[in-house]
Amino acid sequence: MAEGQHLYPAVRERVPGGGEMADKELADHAKVEELLAALSHLAADDPQFDVVVNELIAEVSAHVADEENRVFPALAQVCSPDILNVLGDQIRSAKKSALTRPRATAPDTPPEFDLLLVPSASLVKRVREFFSTGREPS
Repeated sequence: MAEGQHLYPAVRERVPGGGEMADKELADHAKVEELLAALSHLAADDPQFDVVVNELIAEVSAHVADEENRVFPALAQVCSPDILNVLGDQIRSAKKSALTRPRATAPDTPPEFDLLLVPSASLVKRVREFFSTGREPS
């Protein structure tokens, strides 16, 4: 949500070819949400579970690498350190407020899409916990 509110609009506005770049990153986010939704409907012993988890890991890893190797450097080339600091503050602030919101999707997402993803909200939290700590939350 924070990236959609602040990072990608800045990329669109400031980076040459930023519209295409932002669209690709948003498509990556949508793919991750689809995989999380699919995963939320699978039992851990379902043969597809590991397939979807591996696809999710690959998708998230590729997305992070793309942001770190392409998006962030492109933005850093066209923005002053002051602008980057403001953008970073905006993203951190949005992330803090997102943690207290019940929404599983960005504010501009149609409400009916929220209903599809709400069951995966706890799964998203568990996946984030696992990737950040290497263990399942208790």
